[in-house]
Amino acid sequence: MNSDLGNLRELQKEDREILRLKQEIASLPHRVSAIEEKLADARTRKQEAEAALKADEAARRKLESQIQDLRQKISKYRDQMLDVKTNDQYRALTHEVQFAEREIRACEDRILEGMVDVEEKEKQVKAADADLKAETAEIEKEKAAARIRTEEDQALLAVAEKHRQELRSGIESSILQHYERVAKFRGTGLAEAVDHRCSACQVLIRPQVWNEIRAGGSVIYCDSCQRVLVYDPSLQTPLPEEKNRKTAKAPAETPLNS
Repeated sequence: MNSDLGNLRELQKEDREILRLKQEIASLPHRVSAIEEKLADARTRKQEAEAALKADEAARRKLESQIQDLRQKISKYRDQMLDVKTNDQYRALTHEVQFAEREIRACEDRILEGMVDVEEKEKQVKAADADLKAETAEIEKEKAAARIRTEEDQALLAVAEKHRQELRSGIESSILQHYERVAKFRGTGLAEAVDHRCSACQVLIRPQVWNEIRAGGSVIYCDSCQRVLVYDPSLQTPLPEEKNRKTAKAPAETPLNS
């Protein structure tokens, strides 16, 4: 095979690998961002659970303050009852005391209800905190793995780019320029010739050109897409095997004994 063809085949492999590695390296910030979003969700769940618990505690403190105020009012009303002059005044103060006592009982009932809710929210906070710790540990592992993979990719990229330069130096300059120009516009600069067609653009290859490609002695370009055409026997569709037809000989007849 023409040495340029062999080097071009290897060059295209390296070009594809370099592209893959660069894309993978470039994707790292997005991968890390996606990983951190998972952790942000866990933090949000914990913050929401803590905020709900704090709201319940604030509501309880407000109810306790209301009870304290009502008890002070009751004490004040009872002191006033000692100085009243008429039954109407006494009944009015008694009504105020009873109303305040009802309010206290209502607040106490709400506090008891809230205590049950607080217990549930405390469980939710603990569960959210445990989830956050577990996810933080797992996410740190994922981020470390992503960083290691990137470092490995960068090392592989350096090797691939060095090999690419070595391959380029072994290809005739005009052929290399043609390959790189086509690769820039079409994504690839080389295509397999398979079953008398260019595998990239599917244009039929003329018989004379096909024979030249099979011989591998020179660099041939596709008439349509201008990619360099290379031949690999293993990619071709096998021709049907010709079967030799043998005429079957009839066995000699055995004479009958009389």
